[in-house]
Amino acid sequence: MPGLVAPVADEREALLAYLAQQRLVLRLTAHGLTDDQARATPTASPLSVAGLIKHVARVERGWMCTVRRRDREWSVEKHHAGFRLEPEETLADVLDLYDQAAKETDAIIAEIADLGQAVPVPPGVSWLPSDVTAWSVRWVLLHLIEETARHAGHADIIRESLDGATALPLMAAAEGWPASPWVQPWEAPNLRP
Repeated sequence: MPGLVAPVADEREALLAYLAQQRLVLRLTAHGLTDDQARATPTASPLSVAGLIKHVARVERGWMCTVRRRDREWSVEKHHAGFRLEPEETLADVLDLYDQAAKETDAIIAEIADLGQAVPVPPGVSWLPSDVTAWSVRWVLLHLIEETARHAGHADIIRESLDGATALPLMAAAEGWPASPWVQPWEAPNLRP
């Protein structure tokens, strides 16, 4: 997928294409990282690249539970744990989790005829509005795009703090772009003992 979303034919295609693009940008922050690098927290925050990918995958799955009107567990502890790559987890594990979440979202949205369909606001969750009873599926998709983009930006900063890699050279490396005056594909540093 190139750096920009391809032309789209309609609203549904646009929402899913922009969500896919933001997922890609977030995934690219992990390109070429080891598990240790992916769990590293090199900035003032406790965030890591792998933890952010895990969080966004879990958030996307949670929103799809809400869209399908299935119970989802809301807890502060699970929320905070969702930002960490646990010792038994690998970067590949969270990338697989993210791929599964994306496939599930695409399948669920494909089954919904009307993006204006109501999505009830779960009651009793302190960070959700108490004066809104429902969103639309459209709103949920826009929120997922926003959430993914926000955390992709966080992951960009963390990745740059790890090894200086930035989004466009990472995309060029991951997609095999030729070097040009505009962008040099990222190359793993040659670490010699």
